[in-house]
Amino acid sequence: MSCFIILTSFILLLTTQLATAVTYTVTNAATNTPGGARFDNEIGSAYARQTLSTATNFIWKTFRQFNPTDRKSVQQVSLIVENMEEVAYTSNNQIHQSAKYIQNYPGNVKTEVTGILYHEMTHTWQWSGNGRAPGGLIEGIADFVRLKAGYAPSHWVKPGQGDRWDQGYDVTARFLDYCDSLRNGFVAQLNKKMRYGYSDAYFSDLLGKSVGQLWNDYKAKFNN
Repeated sequence: MSCFIILTSFILLLTTQLATAVTYTVTNAATNTPGGARFDNEIGSAYARQTLSTATNFIWKTFRQFNPTDRKSVQQVSLIVENMEEVAYTSNNQIHQSAKYIQNYPGNVKTEVTGILYHEMTHTWQWSGNGRAPGGLIEGIADFVRLKAGYAPSHWVKPGQGDRWDQGYDVTARFLDYCDSLRNGFVAQLNKKMRYGYSDAYFSDLLGKSVGQLWNDYKAKFNN
């Protein structure tokens, strides 16, 4: 009987792992361009594919989504390197990366693209309040993940800088990092609340102050 129970438990575990397994694909559609060639030479499909997987695991940990039922149901994520003007964007679990940006990036492009992939992969997994959350907050959470992963580039704003809390990207990421310092796991809890809807009141629910007051406190802390 005990062997049967162990075998059943193993099958259930294996089934769960298979059900939550994610496949990653990388396609360089700009191979014959300078940017596409630089991607192959300095980054490579194998590294990019591994980064997608590593980023996913980091995001699940950051969002404290240890139970698969807390996550989005995504079976495959694709990275496509192509010629386009935008730096990168994510749509329908496909990350599109600009070969032109790779071509013209002046520094360590491997580190830069790694950071971009952490940002874009966050868009695949984060909740958006059923589309009601401010766009600046969505982008800020993605950059918060990039920040916590250690891939914040030197040109980002410093803590305390920015005009408003939902300005987006690095400004909002720095603000969220401050909020997270007030309550460990704040961003994870905020993301969880955003699964079905969104309200600015979530900040008050979690931190006891309005988002406006938190922003004022944040600016005051860094003398801005």
